[in-house]
Amino acid sequence: MDPKNIDFAAMPQTAINVVTNPSGFFQGMPKTGGFLEPLVFAVIMGVVVGIIQAILSFIGLGAAGYGGGMSGFGMILFMPIAAAIGSFIGAAILFVIWKLMGSQENYETAYRCGAYLMALSPITTILSAVPYAGGLISMAIFTFYIVTASIHVHNLPSQKAWLVFGIIGLVLALGGLYSEYKARNIASSLERWRQMGEEYRQSAEDMATSTDEMRRQAREMADQLRQQAQRAQRQAE
Repeated sequence: MDPKNIDFAAMPQTAINVVTNPSGFFQGMPKTGGFLEPLVFAVIMGVVVGIIQAILSFIGLGAAGYGGGMSGFGMILFMPIAAAIGSFIGAAILFVIWKLMGSQENYETAYRCGAYLMALSPITTILSAVPYAGGLISMAIFTFYIVTASIHVHNLPSQKAWLVFGIIGLVLALGGLYSEYKARNIASSLERWRQMGEEYRQSAEDMATSTDEMRRQAREMADQLRQQAQRAQRQAE
């Protein structure tokens, strides 16, 4: 596809159609047509996700351990690149799974499905701000949409699609819960160590201040004793 033929203005409506009417969208989705348009769609969704993550990070609602301390501007730059690369990797994984399930579609069709499913990423990014439950809800949503694509694009039986992707979704959800638990524990431990370090630093400063005060008092006492000794010597003379 010629880049000039990409309808950027229609992409917001495309995202809305994916989210609000997945059955209708996937039934009418062209299975061919090149990689460029769905790739551009995935990149745009990556930009939106980066902006959302930057906002969540700014207000302190980012997912635990996510982003590795990356700045908001860094997220906006990084996420479109990650979306572009991840769309091809994710499509390859989906392609293998669908082939094993009996799909007759090629990699391009799998890529188009995966790229347009990126319309869910802004929603799941917002849900990620909810501890633990957000990840479970996100995985449940993604499972529903991937099953819908399996049925309407790959013509797979509904029961088979729900069984396979339900199991995969459950495993990923449990893995995500464990990862989030560990990440939050590590973050909590680091915060405790930071607080302890701050307390030790404050204690050291207090001790240094106390030592200086004791030294000052000792000098004053020494001066007083010396003055008293001098007075006593003058009186004796």
